[in-house]
Amino acid sequence: MRPCVVCIPARNEALRLPRLLASLAAQEGVGPGTALKVVVLANNCTDGTEEAVRDAEASGSLNGLDLRLISATLAPSEAHVGTARRMALEAGAEWLEAEGAGDGILLTTDADARLPADWLPANLTALGAAEIVGGRLVIDGDEALAPAVADLTARVERYWAAVRRIEELIDPLPHDPAPRHGDHTGASLAFPVSLYRAVGGLPPLPCGEDNALVGLMRDRGARLRHCPQVSVFVSARRDGRVTGGMATEMERRARAAAGEPYRLPEAAHWHRVVLRRADLRRAFALSDDARAERCAAHGLGPNDLAAILAGGCPNAFAFVERADRLIEAGADPAAACDIDRAIADLDALAARLAGGTAAKAAA
Repeated sequence: MRPCVVCIPARNEALRLPRLLASLAAQEGVGPGTALKVVVLANNCTDGTEEAVRDAEASGSLNGLDLRLISATLAPSEAHVGTARRMALEAGAEWLEAEGAGDGILLTTDADARLPADWLPANLTALGAAEIVGGRLVIDGDEALAPAVADLTARVERYWAAVRRIEELIDPLPHDPAPRHGDHTGASLAFPVSLYRAVGGLPPLPCGEDNALVGLMRDRGARLRHCPQVSVFVSARRDGRVTGGMATEMERRARAAAGEPYRLPEAAHWHRVVLRRADLRRAFALSDDARAERCAAHGLGPNDLAAILAGGCPNAFAFVERADRLIEAGADPAAACDIDRAIADLDALAARLAGGTAAKAAA
């Protein structure tokens, strides 16, 4: 097994963290002689999280793990998931480097998650064709959802599957083929320690630290795989530790199930975005003048293009990410509509695009 460390931030997770750790101990390929390295960063815990982990170790349920539990008391301004996840990842990277495994793999998940037994090997396999692997978020079946919330959750998944279908029809990526999901959050990420170091580590943000890290890596040309074989069971709780995280989304869905509108970006927005990204991807291969002309059509001037190319741009993936971020920074918020209308419009758009593709193939 390729050298790796699983890095977990935890705050007041005495009930859920031992369950996560037990699921790590039960990973395929983990056992006597193949201990899995795990770092837990316990951040400002007041509920006995550390004691719960030690009790689980004493019970024997964590046999197979080489566990490092780090307790930290952070200042209020830093006592959030961004700082804790960064500290956990830094400790994991240092562990690998100290053992001469600078080409090892860092994985991260959340303390309230639960992992299927093939999570680790599926991640390591997927990293054979990409530099970053995101795992699909699946609501934990141990936690019952109200029927209306479950129905909305299924519609949300259908919406994002429809968005991915538009991407696959217009701008398919060879390293991230269908079938694929669309998740790349801190609940399940994997990447080489060398890439982590190259981008300067995880930005210690109070929220969105996971997407920020993935963005930095994609800016360097890293390929992101949304592997369907990699999944993670996430909690459906609404009292999360992070504002803007999964718990915030579950609270939003509960309110929508009670009658509050649930709106998402309309189909036309995604059509424009995917067409633009496809055009920018093609522009990277053009001559300097032709590339500048193509970028100007998307509102990117000479200074913007210079910023995109500053320090060297390794590939079209990096070019698109950098250019698209600049465009989005100056764009108006995406027009949104009711989720059911958005799904119907996305399905209709996909049918038109698929029909056009079939017609071209027949010709």
